[in-house]
Amino acid sequence: MHALAEARLIEGVGIEGDRYATHRGHYSHMWHPDRQVTLIAREVIDAIASEGIDLRPVETRRNLVTIGVPLNELVGSTFAVGEVILFAGRLNVPCRYLERLIDKAVFEPLIDRSGLNCQIVRGGFIRPGDAIVPLQNTALP
Repeated sequence: MHALAEARLIEGVGIEGDRYATHRGHYSHMWHPDRQVTLIAREVIDAIASEGIDLRPVETRRNLVTIGVPLNELVGSTFAVGEVILFAGRLNVPCRYLERLIDKAVFEPLIDRSGLNCQIVRGGFIRPGDAIVPLQNTALP
């Protein structure tokens, strides 16, 4: 996991070059359209730090880190990020696998705030600082 100056998101697939877009991720065998991109709020990372667990954004293994966006409230909606349109399908569920990878007890602290799983409705490029803009009347069935 590493930060990018920009990323190309491919409709219906994922982030170009990402381990899940190339079917090399740990959970690739459990593919679901809502798992094409995952977001987590910086505020969650900071809250976990205040609870005594130093968790760096890269250690969350989420694709995008947001600031000032109530991710849980986006479930079931569509929104734009840069050129991309995402559908927020469901909240991410934390897993013990992450704890083993980073050797930190993050499973319980991440319950109900582990991020947002999204489907890429329209691909394109995203860059750090791109705003998240909710789109009205565009929820997917």
